[in-house]
Amino acid sequence: MMNKTYEKGIYIHIPFCVHKCIYCDFLSAPADDAVKYAYTKALINEIRNTADKQVIDKQINDNQTRDKITSIFFGGGTPSVLPDGCIADILMAVRDCFDIEDDAEITMECNPGTVNESRLSEYRAAGVNRLSFGLQSADNNELKMLGRIHTFEQFVESFRLARKAGFNNINVDLMSAIPGQTEATLENTFDKVMVLQPEHISVYSLILEDGTYLADNIDKFPPVPDEDEDRRMYHMTKERLHSAGYERYEISNYSRKGFECRHNLLYWNRGEYYGFGCSAAGFIGNERYSDIRDVKKYIELNGDIEKLHEKIEILTKEDAIEEFMFLGLRKMAGVDVMDFQRRFGVPIENVYAKEIEHNIDKGLLIRQGDMLKLTEYGTDICNTVMSDFILTDGD
Repeated sequence: MMNKTYEKGIYIHIPFCVHKCIYCDFLSAPADDAVKYAYTKALINEIRNTADKQVIDKQINDNQTRDKITSIFFGGGTPSVLPDGCIADILMAVRDCFDIEDDAEITMECNPGTVNESRLSEYRAAGVNRLSFGLQSADNNELKMLGRIHTFEQFVESFRLARKAGFNNINVDLMSAIPGQTEATLENTFDKVMVLQPEHISVYSLILEDGTYLADNIDKFPPVPDEDEDRRMYHMTKERLHSAGYERYEISNYSRKGFECRHNLLYWNRGEYYGFGCSAAGFIGNERYSDIRDVKKYIELNGDIEKLHEKIEILTKEDAIEEFMFLGLRKMAGVDVMDFQRRFGVPIENVYAKEIEHNIDKGLLIRQGDMLKLTEYGTDICNTVMSDFILTDGD
């Protein structure tokens, strides 16, 4: 019998950085090379053991399924702080264990100042074909305040080296609502970044996360833009990027045509993905899981997947439906109502008739063919709209 192919993604977490930024609540910290090498070894063992388990699980019958990997994403932390050769070794293990599409998108997050010409060439030779630079701001005073390890000038040099190494798909992460930021400084950041013509730009509003240095000491910093200023920055961002040829395809993401991030679209389309590495999250079948957050213990377990996974959540049908709506409505294209019916066996109106009608009447949702999506106004207050799609008591 023919094997059935399922498209999946892979997320790989590298929990190391040069210096912890004051706003960061991700699992990341400095470490020496010995720890990084040991972590890489444990990570490769987790990848191999996961693949071995998949083979055993699927050898029960001839109708075996094969996972076709369409995207791989190295996140962190700062993956580019790993010693030379580590990224190539990890990708070699992934290729040994999984069926990787020839045109798979392979993204690696980098911080300016952590890459050089030889490293970028190594990443490209290993198969990385998309870079994501964490710039955050083109204003050196804002960068210094945020605890970034680089200047804007160092970012420009890193970007140019990436182009020289053959990278023709580059994202730049930017941040709004930074303490002391104004519309003028944000627009100046856009002006400087546009000169370089990256293929993709992500713009996130700064969130004060509990437990971060910034949140705990916010009184020591310039005022955060108030709600009105934040909204003006939000609208200016949309207009500025659109006028420069970047189409908004998700609430915080903009790209030139054909350069949408496939890995992120996999998330928003509620696709499945493996998570490898300390604190990495995965979603396979109807199960969400994450790996342990202790780097030392992760290394000691050396890929023992029975002990690595924690926070395992088995999703109910109601959970899955909610996720489908929350994630799908983040996309400017919206949710596909026929896909909803294929996945859940019922028309979307059987579950959300009142909610859909209510939000259409208020001008927050619009139905175009098989797509249900937020209007411009609905996108502006998306959290309010999405709250209507919470299912309670299985209703």
